[in-house]
Amino acid sequence: EAKYSVLREVGRGSYGVVYEAIANRTKRRVAVKRMPCHVPENVELALQEFWALQSVQRQHRNVLQLEECILQRGRLFQPLEKARSGGHLLLVETCLKGRSCVEPRSACSLWFVTEFCEGGTMNEFLLARGPDARLNGSFMRQLSSAVAFLHRNRIVHRDLKADNILVAHGHAGPVVKVADFGLSKVCRGGGNVNQLCLSSACGSNFYMAPEVWEGHYTAKADVFALGVIFWAMVERITFRDGDTEKELLGTYICQGKELIPLGEALLENPNLKLQIPLKNKESMPEDLCQLLRHMLASNPRERLDAFQLEVRIRRISYGKKRQRS
Repeated sequence: EAKYSVLREVGRGSYGVVYEAIANRTKRRVAVKRMPCHVPENVELALQEFWALQSVQRQHRNVLQLEECILQRGRLFQPLEKARSGGHLLLVETCLKGRSCVEPRSACSLWFVTEFCEGGTMNEFLLARGPDARLNGSFMRQLSSAVAFLHRNRIVHRDLKADNILVAHGHAGPVVKVADFGLSKVCRGGGNVNQLCLSSACGSNFYMAPEVWEGHYTAKADVFALGVIFWAMVERITFRDGDTEKELLGTYICQGKELIPLGEALLENPNLKLQIPLKNKESMPEDLCQLLRHMLASNPRERLDAFQLEVRIRRISYGKKRQRS
C-alpha cells in the first residue's frame, strides 16, 4: 500500500518539484520534494540536502524537519538509509565520476518527505501582507537562531534568501523554517566554522557576500545573506527575478537602470557606504541600522558571526517607535 497520497503541486524550482501530500497511516499533511537524479549536478544537490538535513534531524524548530528520504529506482522505492548498499553508493559514484552510473531504464529520483508549511515561502508570506515591525522582529530572531544552530553543527547554508525559507503556523504566531539545503556544505572535522575557508562560489547573486564572488569565504557569508534579507524585509525592497519574473525581497545598488547585487558592488568598492535605511528615515531605529551595517560589512573580519548575531538580535528595537519619557 502506498505510504503517501499526493494532493497537489505547490512549488517548482530548477532542481525539483514540491507536492503537498498526506501520510496515509497518520493522515498528517507533509511536503514531498522530488529531485530527479539523472545528471551528476542534481545528484550532488540532492545528496547535500540529505546529508545536511539528516545531520540535524529534529533539533531546531526553525530548520525544516526531514521525515524521511526515499530513493526511487524504476518502480522500486526504499528509504535512502536502507538503500546504502546499492542505490546510495550509485548516487555517490555518479557525483564522483561526473556521469550517471544508473541505467537509463531504472529512472532514479530522491523523494524528500518533510513537514508541511502552510504559509508557503517567506517571500510570498511577507509580500501578501503589509509591513509589520513585530513580525519582522520575530522572523529576525528565529532566523538568527536557526543560522547560529546550523553553524554550531558545522553546516554552512550558502543559499539563504526569502524564497528558500518557509513559513508554518505556530501556536504563538508564524514560524519560519530554513529549507533548501542543496548548496549547503557540511564541514567535517573540528575547529571554528568561521575560520574554515570554502572556495566554490555558489548561491544567488543578490545575496552573495563580496568574498563569495571572489571564491574564498567562510560561514560569515551566511550572515551577509541574512543581512540582505533583513534589510529587504524591514523596508520591503524587492526586485524582479530575470528568469522567473517573480518579485523577490532583496537589496541592491542602483547604477542607472542596472541593479547591482550588494556583494558585487562592495567587492568593486569596499569603502562603499550603504545607505541604511534606503527609503524612510522614520522606519528604522538606529540600533537596527547599525546591526545591518555590521552584518553587511564588506570585510568579513569586521562582520558579525552568527553566534554574535544571535545575542545582538535580542536587544534590537525593530521599528517600534520608542516613547519619549
